Amino acid sequence: MIFWFQGFTITWGGLVGHYTNPQDLIDGGFTGTPDLAFYTPESKWEIENHGVDPDVDVDFDPAQWRQGHDAQLDKAIEVVMDLLKKNPPPVHKRPAYPNYQVAARSAAK
Repeated sequence: MIFWFQGFTITWGGLVGHYTNPQDLIDGGFTGTPDLAFYTPESKWEIENHGVDPDVDVDFDPAQWRQGHDAQLDKAIEVVMDLLKKNPPPVHKRPAYPNYQVAARSAAK
């Protein structure tokens, strides 16, 4: 299920997780205590309660999405294609295949 809220442009920011044993309680239930998170190489706790700011804002139109149009995917393709035009990948030339027979004859002499 996809949840979308008008006006929000960042991820929800709930990244702290928990590890539990599914057999914690006698009735088969379990408890969970938040104990998993991450921090940056600069020793800063990251993302929790803020989310990730988007590189590109794309408005979400539910009517278009229901018709099979994905504005985020379309924008992502546009951005990637523009980046490829500005920074084309290098074209590598394949070298000639080596002739090991010639090399073996030369070594034998």
